[in-house]
Amino acid sequence: MIFIAGQVAIDPQTQETPKSFAKQLHLIIKNLKTILESAGSSLDNILKTTVFLKDLSNYAEYNEIYRQYFKTEFPARSTVIADLVHEDFLIEIEAIAWTTVIQSS
Repeated sequence: MIFIAGQVAIDPQTQETPKSFAKQLHLIIKNLKTILESAGSSLDNILKTTVFLKDLSNYAEYNEIYRQYFKTEFPARSTVIADLVHEDFLIEIEAIAWTTVIQSS
């Protein structure tokens, strides 16, 4: 099992946060994909996500973009309206996924 703590939209190269909701969501999912692939998994192996939205008015856009990445069977999902840790963050996602790779240190 892979447990990914809440991911916010921080570009790993520039350490910047996009201003638009759509760009933040795409960046978070890209970062989730990178984390999962580094652990021998993928977006297809996500079992559950918890999504924290700053503003309910972004819910429809969030659903539309989310469907672009999870086309067949959606993982279980909880969505919560929350006051996020920094005013620039519009969304945060945490995930639980599975992998068949066993890593040892």
